[in-house]
Amino acid sequence: MIEETCMPRKPWNLAFTAEPAEVAVLRRTMRLHLGIWGLHHIADEAQLCVSELVSNVINHVGRGTLATLAVSMSGTRLRIEVHDPDTRALPTLMDAVPDGETGRGLALMDALADRWGVQLHPERKVTWCELTTGLTSSNGHVDGVGVTRAEALLGLYTAARRTHEPGLSKLSASMAQEAVVDVITDFLHWLRAHGCDADEALDRAQTRFEMQIA
Repeated sequence: MIEETCMPRKPWNLAFTAEPAEVAVLRRTMRLHLGIWGLHHIADEAQLCVSELVSNVINHVGRGTLATLAVSMSGTRLRIEVHDPDTRALPTLMDAVPDGETGRGLALMDALADRWGVQLHPERKVTWCELTTGLTSSNGHVDGVGVTRAEALLGLYTAARRTHEPGLSKLSASMAQEAVVDVITDFLHWLRAHGCDADEALDRAQTRFEMQIA
């Protein structure tokens, strides 16, 4: 069995100045981190939430305000926070009218997020939201057909290795990664032994992988 500690997701934060130009930078930063965390599938929703939280500071606290974007895991949810120094300007969810220029952002975030809210501290305000990720644990992965097949294959591969390494009973995260490398290496040997182009197979696999996570 593989321990579900294969994807450590450490909290991170980024200080920024509340200016319209910063929104695009923070959106790109969020997408980059979610790619590293294996959470590509919620990147669009997370970016929209970042846009609303940051725009809320710009519009209701003031341009030039020093603020912080903080991202972490809350159990299996992705938690996005924006910290600002104004404890008076509280975001309020209002019904957006068809021709209105305001009120749409929070309504959109309310629809996207699993939950959201505001926390008041003596010298700052934290506006936050949490998105459902589909993770099996905070350090786990999102189940999928490819992941399921890979784990079944690793289980068979590990069982075969145990005949040569009796002390091996459970795969840790690092051992699982080494097992994956071993599996790929053995398949490359199989391709070569059968007269196939190993480089072409690797290129095709990489292309297919990138298409599936895009």
